[in-house]
Amino acid sequence: MLNFTPRLRLTYLASVLLAFLAASSAPTPLYRLYQQEWHFSSAILTVVFAVYAFGLLAALLTTGRLSDHVGRRPVLALALVLEALSMGLFLWADDVPLLIAARLLQGVATGVATSVIGAALIDTDRERGPLLNSLSPLLGMACGALGSGLLAQYAPQPLHLVYAVLLGVFVLQAVSLVWVGETVSREPGALASLRPQLSIPCQARSALWQVLPVNTSVWAMGGFTLSLAPTVMRDATGNGSMLLGGVLVAALTLPGATAIYCLREAPPLWTLRLGTRFLLGGLLVFLSGMHLSRPEIIVLGTLTAGVGFGAGFLGAVRTVMPLADLHERAGLLASFYTLSYLAFCVPALAAGFVARELGVIATTDGYGAAIVILCLFALARMGRLESAPQASR
Repeated sequence: MLNFTPRLRLTYLASVLLAFLAASSAPTPLYRLYQQEWHFSSAILTVVFAVYAFGLLAALLTTGRLSDHVGRRPVLALALVLEALSMGLFLWADDVPLLIAARLLQGVATGVATSVIGAALIDTDRERGPLLNSLSPLLGMACGALGSGLLAQYAPQPLHLVYAVLLGVFVLQAVSLVWVGETVSREPGALASLRPQLSIPCQARSALWQVLPVNTSVWAMGGFTLSLAPTVMRDATGNGSMLLGGVLVAALTLPGATAIYCLREAPPLWTLRLGTRFLLGGLLVFLSGMHLSRPEIIVLGTLTAGVGFGAGFLGAVRTVMPLADLHERAGLLASFYTLSYLAFCVPALAAGFVARELGVIATTDGYGAAIVILCLFALARMGRLESAPQASR
């Protein structure tokens, strides 16, 4: 049987990663509608958001190294089947427990997919693989949130149509996997690889811990935007449009994707510094817009922070990932995403419960202050990276 050429394989893998992350952000514009239909609080909303990330983390910690042993294709096939099942659960969901179950299964599927696709992209093209690893998730989140918001605002069945479309996409991608060639040989130790652990090669440890403050900042901002930012917009400005919730996600992720593309050849350390500064400035603008009740300033701040999101994420990936050998990549990528998604979900989950007591606006002030402090700390530590191993590609 003929397999895809390396170029087609790269395109296919990037499209699958994009689709998984599009599905991950698709519920964000719908959260307010779910709240109206089923009458649950912002604390429950962040549980629905966070359970996805916890499922993803569990999958990363257990299956993150599996494809290094059994091959990329079988693990990707498993991820696509699980994701299709989660879309079916979303279509069937008529209460909060089923919605939580759908998000949990979706998180597991995305966790399985994230490390295997990331490793397969680098296997296929060591030059463009890291770029696509950074670019596809942000483009996917933008497409998912905007597409979901548009369908919810203007099409029938707002709580079902987007999941039906995504289900069709994943079925098509599962069928297309037949033509994707394997990129690694089988290695012993598949069962042992399922033991939860962070797999960080010795040569990458120093660089990973050095980029951690920046990476934590950008993902904490991402988690806030995908969970509570639409509620902040509604409470601060009175505008509760579902489409606007998607716009906020796109305002973070599209500039992030643009920054990744434009800065793909820039030195990683310079990119990290730039990302931290843009994230810091954008967050301050966002908070100003919130207190002025100006939606355009909130969006402007999110756009600015989005540049920081993309630059910071790219700098972290390009600093760390090229340091791993072939059979270490999936494990290192799983560890990197584990740390990223902890920053993505834990602060946002805590904020949801704090908001129940203090209100969304006061909680956002505290959340923003914490990210500002972390950004300043990251900038202060940045000089240490100059002595760490660097990769310019």
